[in-house]
Amino acid sequence: MYQLIKDLNSVLSSPVLTGADISTRYQHDWSAEEPGIPVAVARPVSTAEVSAILKICSELGQSVVVQGGLSGLCGGGNPRTEELAISLERLVGIEEIDSGAMTMTVKAGTPLQVIQEAAAAAGFVFPLDLGARGTCLIGGNIATNAGGNQVLRFGMTRNLVLGLETVLADGTVISSMNKMLKNNAAYDLKHLFIGSEGTLGVITRAVLRLFPKAKSRCSALLALADFESVIKLMHILSRDFGGGMSTFEVMWHSYYHFITDNVPNITSPFAVRHALYVLTELEGADSERDQVVFESALTAAIESGLVVDAVLASSERERDGFWKLRDGVAEIGALIKSGANFDVSVPISLMQPFLQAIENELTRVIPACKLLVFGHIADSNLHFICYTGDKADVKTIYDIVYRNVGEFQGSVSAEHGIGVQKLSYLPYSRSPEEIALMRTLKLALDPQGILNRGRVIP
Repeated sequence: MYQLIKDLNSVLSSPVLTGADISTRYQHDWSAEEPGIPVAVARPVSTAEVSAILKICSELGQSVVVQGGLSGLCGGGNPRTEELAISLERLVGIEEIDSGAMTMTVKAGTPLQVIQEAAAAAGFVFPLDLGARGTCLIGGNIATNAGGNQVLRFGMTRNLVLGLETVLADGTVISSMNKMLKNNAAYDLKHLFIGSEGTLGVITRAVLRLFPKAKSRCSALLALADFESVIKLMHILSRDFGGGMSTFEVMWHSYYHFITDNVPNITSPFAVRHALYVLTELEGADSERDQVVFESALTAAIESGLVVDAVLASSERERDGFWKLRDGVAEIGALIKSGANFDVSVPISLMQPFLQAIENELTRVIPACKLLVFGHIADSNLHFICYTGDKADVKTIYDIVYRNVGEFQGSVSAEHGIGVQKLSYLPYSRSPEEIALMRTLKLALDPQGILNRGRVIP
């Protein structure tokens, strides 16, 4: 241990943290997984320092855990007692905004919100957006292939990254800082690291895609009677909005009314309660035309009976009110103890049977179990919370739900990753051959297994 600390301090611009200097910040992420205290915390400020750290760790056989904003929900950033934590919190900065290429070059420790604001100041938009925007770091977003609220229009993080710089386990720097949308010169190596959750290399810099800022945005909160109507409405709006639909968020009555009943300062704009609620938005280039298209499509949906009631936002304040309902999930952790949180994807046509199956089985096995359901839906992503208030029930809930995810041809992780929390459930979504190939890649790039050991790959 003495040798490790001595060697690290000799290559870093600031001393590593040890002992009492390791605050609780470095001991856990946002998940409910068991926290831990690393042997030390290294906080590099450059790719060169990350490389130097990993060279030392490789020579000593020292395992490491890579930490970003620690907003993950799967325990991937939680250290084990024998691990060195590499925190990227000081690897911060926007190096360049190339207006011609519509790209931004950033360091991995830059917070997502800082990137969004810099893009907006330059007249562009960086469309990755999620509730943890002020805390999460772009390196972590890339490493987990984060999804968020605008996947429907812009895709996952993978679609927003053109170039990447990564440090391998032995300290080798792989710099592929491409700025071009088309580049078919052999393997596109960045895709090895996007979504690998730090198990194949440490992301240090990235070239991000920027997009023109929309000139208009129309928002509405809709009430519907059943899930079949939700699917029909999604298809109609997708067609009528002409590719401009940026949001289609669905909230089941269980989630929606839990939020309105329990979270302060959040109220429903509807006078009566409904079965399902949809928050939808259209973004475009002509505010007058877009408003006509938006209102016309919703009027037709109401007249046909698909939509039971609707509230259109006439101001940014009203739009924020709609989003507070959807983002109220951030407040649930303080209200529900010992809950099981799920981020799964299921084929859209199977969503309702899937939800019915897990509700039937959960309430049969654990009669007190309750479900709060919401999701992006149009991108196949369901989020829900199952709880009884008894920690002893959590493992049973996870087992039942993830087994059903496999039976309904879904994924145990739609956008949050695997980490340690879903490690044993990965075989429900990946075949033995796929997992074997993952192990082969891991062995090739990290033969000693020092990077985020015991995470992602069972």
